[in-house]
Amino acid sequence: MVTKTVDLRSDTVTKPTETMRAAMAVAEVDDDVLLYDPTAHRLETEMARITGKEAALFVPSGTMGNLVSVLVHCEVRGSEVILGDNSHIHIYENGGISTIGGVHPRTVKNNDDGTMDIDLIEAAIRDPRGEIVYPTTRLICLENTHANSGGRCLPPEYIDRVGELAKKHGLKLHIDGARIFNASIALGVPVHRLLQAADSASICLSKGLGAPVGSVIVGSKSFINKARRLRKTLGGGMRQIGIICAAGLVALQENIAKLEGDHKKAKILAEGLNQIKGLKVINSVETNIVYFDIMEGSNINSETLSKYLQEHGVLIMPESSSRVRIVLHHQISGTDVQYTLSCIQQAVGEVRDCNGDLKEICEFQGHEE
Repeated sequence: MVTKTVDLRSDTVTKPTETMRAAMAVAEVDDDVLLYDPTAHRLETEMARITGKEAALFVPSGTMGNLVSVLVHCEVRGSEVILGDNSHIHIYENGGISTIGGVHPRTVKNNDDGTMDIDLIEAAIRDPRGEIVYPTTRLICLENTHANSGGRCLPPEYIDRVGELAKKHGLKLHIDGARIFNASIALGVPVHRLLQAADSASICLSKGLGAPVGSVIVGSKSFINKARRLRKTLGGGMRQIGIICAAGLVALQENIAKLEGDHKKAKILAEGLNQIKGLKVINSVETNIVYFDIMEGSNINSETLSKYLQEHGVLIMPESSSRVRIVLHHQISGTDVQYTLSCIQQAVGEVRDCNGDLKEICEFQGHEE
């Protein structure tokens, strides 16, 4: 009988910690639409400080954060944004920049590391002399870490080059930084340095940081003033949001340091998966995301594997019939990694001695329990 669930579907599945629940219960609140909620103000002030920006604004979700940011930068309908063809904004956000904002996406191929070639970005910028037929390019969007590339980190030197290109052509740069703290920890670079060249960024509290709800967008005071109005237009203006923001403050105080452990466990999991016959990890594991393929000729597919693991209390995210995504977070222990690998080994018919094959995991777990 399964007594515990090991949920590896995403880092969005974490439950609020006891510290978060306690902070939420006693949070000082007021009407945030009227700019009076003190806990929201504390969260926004802290995020602005961490990111090195003038101001910040809490929003209910990362999708709203990116949408609001794009719409602030692209105030004129028919504007165009350059972004990766494999980016979250382009694929997973309901086409909101187009359907709601009238903003046209112009995609550039994402490389395996999540970057876009600088020359291809520049080539995608519309010539203003063709404005009679072309949309007007106003914005470039990057994603850091890049989820569909397996949580790859964009280094500051690359972001600086994109920022310089944007300035050269009079454009703005927005960073979808849903997992920017993961990138910061993995690269050993402060968040404010990673965002130095950006005009705005959206940062998720409810992914690796483990808060139950929300994101924060950052930028100049004038950008945030416009964003606040758009947030209200989109239905994101809420009243006593200090209850939610209190958990976000705890996340910033307690969970950033835990990301390094998430990354270590992801790498250990990847190493274990590569030892199982018929499986192959396809991404370079830099942070907390692992993609693996079930090789042709295996006696199992991703749906069958997912069903088997679910029966044993392990939840994963099939991406296709042969590909699986796994995401680590602070509520996954070293023992959970060991158990997951053991279950996958059994599912693909490659049962081996856990004590021998997973020695490194057990050693890592030793300092955790």
